[in-house]
Order: sequence, then structure tokens, then C-alpha cells
Amino acid sequence: MKTIVCRCEDVTLHELEQAILRGYDDLESLKRYTGFGTGWCQGKSCHAACARLLAERGRAVVEPFTARPPYHPVELRALAGLR
Repeated sequence: MKTIVCRCEDVTLHELEQAILRGYDDLESLKRYTGFGTGWCQGKSCHAACARLLAERGRAVVEPFTARPPYHPVELRALAGLR
């Protein structure tokens, strides 16, 4: 059975565990390697679960998590000032 941890980016528990075994054992490097927390919610639904996973594996959980501004599509005409 596949356990999804980050629904926005479709990151599974197995992928996170494998990344931790490969040495990506802090939130920032785990995020950069797997892509969790980079989707629409910007980690609001998966950040705590990933931090808990690291803590359960004996890894130190160090904040802050580098969040990015939310992505919202903008039409080019809006940027150009056209109606």
C-alpha cells in the first residue's frame, strides 16, 4: 500500500524514508530532494508529518523551513497593464 505524505507533490512515505537513508536527514535537504512542501499548500499539510518522521528516525528537526510564496497563475495582460 502506498502512503502519500505530500498530496500536492505526490511524495510517498517510502520516498521520504529512502531519502533519509541516503543522507537527506534535515527538513530543508529532504524538501529539496523529494519536493515535499513545494506544491500549492507550501507544506501546510505535510510539513508536520515530515518533521515527525525525522524526529522518529532520531534526526534533529531544525527550523526554519524555507517556504516559497504561493503560486498563483497571472495572465500576461495583467502584467502588461492591458485590459
